[in-house]
Amino acid sequence: MMISSSKMSVSPGLQSSSESPLSSSRPPTSLPLRTIPGSHGWPLLGPISDRLDYFWFQGPETFFRKRIEKYKSTVFRTNVPPSFPFFTNVNPNVVAVLDTKSFSHLFDMDLVEKRNILVGDFMPSVKFTGDVRVCAYLDTSEPQHSHLKNFAMDILKQGSRTWVSEVLASLETMWDSIESTISKSGSASYLIPLQQFVFKFLMKSLIGADPSVSQEIADSGYIMLDRWLAVQLLPTVKIGVLQPLEEIFLHSWAYPFFVVSGDYKKLCDFVKKEGKEVLRRGETEFGLSTEDSLHNLLFILGFNAFGGFSVFLPGLVGRIVSDKTGLQEKIRKEVKEKGGSTLSFDSVKEMPLVMSVVYETLRLSPPVPTQYGRARKDFQLSSHDSVYNIKKGELLCGYQPLVMRDGKIFDEPESFKPDRFTNEKGSELLNYLYWSNGPQTGSPSASNKQCAAKDYVVLTAALFVAYIFSRYDSIVGDSSSITAVEKAK
Repeated sequence: MMISSSKMSVSPGLQSSSESPLSSSRPPTSLPLRTIPGSHGWPLLGPISDRLDYFWFQGPETFFRKRIEKYKSTVFRTNVPPSFPFFTNVNPNVVAVLDTKSFSHLFDMDLVEKRNILVGDFMPSVKFTGDVRVCAYLDTSEPQHSHLKNFAMDILKQGSRTWVSEVLASLETMWDSIESTISKSGSASYLIPLQQFVFKFLMKSLIGADPSVSQEIADSGYIMLDRWLAVQLLPTVKIGVLQPLEEIFLHSWAYPFFVVSGDYKKLCDFVKKEGKEVLRRGETEFGLSTEDSLHNLLFILGFNAFGGFSVFLPGLVGRIVSDKTGLQEKIRKEVKEKGGSTLSFDSVKEMPLVMSVVYETLRLSPPVPTQYGRARKDFQLSSHDSVYNIKKGELLCGYQPLVMRDGKIFDEPESFKPDRFTNEKGSELLNYLYWSNGPQTGSPSASNKQCAAKDYVVLTAALFVAYIFSRYDSIVGDSSSITAVEKAK
């Protein structure tokens, strides 16, 4: 789905829709040239100090905020973990880019490359993906990238035939389960039912496989994906357990593949057996080997789709149930008026408030908090107020939850404003909503790294919200549980 608007007058810092934010690769000469402030510190000591701040003493957001204040700049040098002692092959040195203008350079494929930098200079072992470098780790200049990206977009196109019906059917099962638990216990955690919902509809839509044909996959497939994801990402994620235990046991080394090898083999075997048609298309229509098709398909399913929805949807529910401004009543009214007899992608596109709530949640709580890009060549990078020289090979790092609070672009940037994206100015703001490895107004293609399912994610989340308020007049709870529901009259 694309949302655009005609040229209009906007507040300072906003461009008209005819001028893409990615055009900032040639900064205006009126901006002053500035040396990048900050440093990487002494070898070993600098990265260790920054790692402790990042994970322990400050946390990621405060880590970046304090350095913005210190250097009076949204562009500066620092270190982002993982780092010493057992990551000797990982260089933590980065140039942080923390405003929308400097951040946009990360998506200009003429300026940056994405080879092996999905999570910075750290790359989990390819054993986690069947000894295959999947599409997420390929740069657009690598020939295999276009085949795999086109394969991903084809999977989504084929899946679109049943996507909505599978989402709605799985949502019905999810909320039946939650209602039953509430009636018995007075409250229900929705995190496990939500993951089961996501796993089931993705398996059926993307792979064409019904998890129920295997009792083990139906009962534990989502847990297998959780473990597979966690073991890969633990060195890069703040968990919030008792320190220094987290630093010693979770952030000091990469966990080996054998910890989840049994889970991964079971998932592979299931997809080989039940997803034959998708694997066949990968081979016959995109020239991929069976192994390339299989492991890329599992990565799309587990890392991109299941992992992304599992992080994003609880935050979306939490925003709605915690609101005290009458948001639920407004959403319910819009859904009743525009939902029709059957919910669909077309019907939710006509619900501006529902769509805006989804966008605003993506702005404040993007599923993937950090984005990286390595300079393909020497170039000049611009922020809102300065120009900086970037050298070939330098790693740029943007922390999205902070970038998306850029006060030069977003009014009241720290506030959750459900209707922020509902009017003409809101449509213009979509140029600066970068949650998907590119702007919301961009289009995924084989020549860029934008999420192939960008539009499916937004519309599925909107469908998720619309379903809730077609079924209920109100829900009460928090970011992890529901305590009461009022059935729709």
